[in-house]
Amino acid sequence: MARKSFPMKPLVSFLSEIPFRLPRNVDVFRWNNVSISNAIHDRPVKFQKYISLVQRSGQLSNQTLVFHLEGALLRSSSLFPYFMPVAFEAAGGIFRSVLLFLLYPLVWLVGKEMGLKIMVFVCFVGIRKDKFRVGTAVLPRFFLEDVGREGFDIVMSCGKKIAVSDLPTVMVEGFLKDYLSIEAVVGRELKVINGYFVGLMEDKKAGAVALNERLGEKIMGSHAIAFGSFSFFLDEQLFTHCEEVYWVTDAEKKNWHVLPRKRYPKPLIFQDGRLAFRPTPLATLAMFMWIPLGFFLFITRLIVSLLLPYKVAFPILASSGMRSVMSIPEPLATSNKKQEKRRGTLYVCNHRTMIDPLYVAAALLKPSLAAATHRLDKFNAVVAPIKTISLIRDREKDAKTMDKLLSQGDLVLFPEGTTSREPYQLRFSPLFAEMSDDIVPVALDVQVSMFYGSTAVGLKCLDSVFQLLNPYPTCNVKILEKVPSSETYRLGGKSRFEVANYVQNEIAESLGFECTSLTRKDKYKILAGMSQGGKKRSPRAKLRFPAKLYFGRRTFLRAVSTSQIISGVHIPLGPVIPMRSKALK
Repeated sequence: MARKSFPMKPLVSFLSEIPFRLPRNVDVFRWNNVSISNAIHDRPVKFQKYISLVQRSGQLSNQTLVFHLEGALLRSSSLFPYFMPVAFEAAGGIFRSVLLFLLYPLVWLVGKEMGLKIMVFVCFVGIRKDKFRVGTAVLPRFFLEDVGREGFDIVMSCGKKIAVSDLPTVMVEGFLKDYLSIEAVVGRELKVINGYFVGLMEDKKAGAVALNERLGEKIMGSHAIAFGSFSFFLDEQLFTHCEEVYWVTDAEKKNWHVLPRKRYPKPLIFQDGRLAFRPTPLATLAMFMWIPLGFFLFITRLIVSLLLPYKVAFPILASSGMRSVMSIPEPLATSNKKQEKRRGTLYVCNHRTMIDPLYVAAALLKPSLAAATHRLDKFNAVVAPIKTISLIRDREKDAKTMDKLLSQGDLVLFPEGTTSREPYQLRFSPLFAEMSDDIVPVALDVQVSMFYGSTAVGLKCLDSVFQLLNPYPTCNVKILEKVPSSETYRLGGKSRFEVANYVQNEIAESLGFECTSLTRKDKYKILAGMSQGGKKRSPRAKLRFPAKLYFGRRTFLRAVSTSQIISGVHIPLGPVIPMRSKALK
């Protein structure tokens, strides 16, 4: 039997699709212009420079703008920082992120289209479509931090706005619609089999039909203009419906300024994800180099805080990089009634991380301080060096628990009920106002450089681990003046809502934060698509470890639950802040 020859034709066909990176001196405009001229046929199109669009920005209120997200709005031309959070937050995140980083040289070499396909495959293969929340909970922060003020002004000055992106739609749609109020988003669609992403994008030719249909419906009968960049090759479908095309060069984009937070169309109140930095290739390399040393520091910091007394542990923790800035007022004169002299002081704090009670105990030098928090997992309860009690969100039972703790000593309480990262304060639960009139507000502000020590849908048991993995975690602790008797529930005759509002405003004013009426329910609806307030929750898919752990005669089966997202429900991010200038009634 004759041996069959190797099929060279498919191999050559595959290799021919790899567009290796062109030299830097290639005339990109001429290359794009040829493709565009072939696409638009005989339709007249005016090509103009970006500066021409800036000069007429005041006359665009009635115009329809078709803009390219990466080319016209974002300052950076690299797509890697947007895929790394997707890989890091997905199942098997550390392995996906390492693989994505190792493949980055190949991604850079083979060109943008093939490199994009590689990054999409690594980040999305095997992920359930109905559980993907990174596009709405994590990526908006990275996009907003990279928006150029000049490009933003042009886009927002137009009446009708349509965004086109080379990125998958699930990555950009939440940011564009929820934060910029874009009417339509046209991105790359991902292939799905049995509810799972397979890591492949739909063919551009197939997507071009949908692009023409969607753009045709939006632009039909209007004078549309296009806005893009030289560094991104815009498909010809972008220009077939536009009469004017404006280009911005990379040199011009380098002079763009970062969009200030106060100019966000909708405030960024809630955001999730572990990465606290922009994961550029160099920053990601630094992270992977730091993790082994950071894990050693985590073990050291944990052992020191558990075994050594505060006065001995403070210098050691400070030498490991942990920083605390404490502000404590002069001792307050105690004028409590006789029946409350034996009760402890209630320290009411805003909530930033899972180890906030430790910062407060360290500032007060009270290792006997007790803490009451919500959703405390068993791991953090075991490793906590102070007494920590988990509240169950039952008013009567929680009131009895707090009353018992106050009868035994001082208590730290977090009325927000959940952590918050941004400079906003959630609504305070007023239950604490009924527990005691001896209330001391405490303002906390935590800064991290690498990892966030909180998450909405991730593993809660790793919150303290990620917080202590940071090279220089810093916490500012401000012990404020005791709440005056005239502003308390029993002695002052104020309602519990008025007391809660007063304490919230005092803490927010000392930190420069903004008060909102949003609650933990709003946070979990926005970030996780589920309710955390009642007993009935969204369905949860369990990820079980196959092996059982045997310790003596007892058998333990550990299971980690990950939230099941309700598909088909659009929950907008970044709601308008409902301010509370008056007490709730």
